[in-house]
Amino acid sequence: MSLMTFLMMGTVLGAAQSKNTNEGGVLGFTMNNIDGKEVPLSSYKGKAFLIVNVASRCGYTPQYKDLEALYRKYKEKGFAILGFPANNFKQQEPGTDTEIKQFCTTNYDVTFDMFSKISVKGDDQHPLYAFLTSESTNPNFAGDVRWNFTKYLVDRKGNVVGKFASGVGPASEEMITAVESALQ
Repeated sequence: MSLMTFLMMGTVLGAAQSKNTNEGGVLGFTMNNIDGKEVPLSSYKGKAFLIVNVASRCGYTPQYKDLEALYRKYKEKGFAILGFPANNFKQQEPGTDTEIKQFCTTNYDVTFDMFSKISVKGDDQHPLYAFLTSESTNPNFAGDVRWNFTKYLVDRKGNVVGKFASGVGPASEEMITAVESALQ
């Protein structure tokens, strides 16, 4: 391999890696939405939002309904929900992005932002979730994602301000109080 080819490869790899850095925290990542379009998470700056790993065949799947209700209640106040389908837990999200989108739209009338399927744990963990679960980058809320519908709350400045287990529903008093606080 020539030196020029090597240098060009380094430039290309560096550009690709820069799309998913923890520089800027959560807002430093660029993700593909469920339609395949790149979305810089910096576009959510100034909004409070939930990052949720979702699945279509899980006991918690009905949370889509309450997530949508939460989104509709607070979206005019600057709130967003980012759904990340993941197949990490008992293969409960086996579908393609197209199938997942259709499922969410048909069964739960989901209008909040859905993203392309990623891995939230393991050897192929997406860098966003590596950031969210790492002690060094998210010390207050680090630790493995244990199941589908784990929720991370991000404030208007891009700081992770909460982590909620699957059993904490979007309509719970705990979640509503946290969302309202993040919107302040």
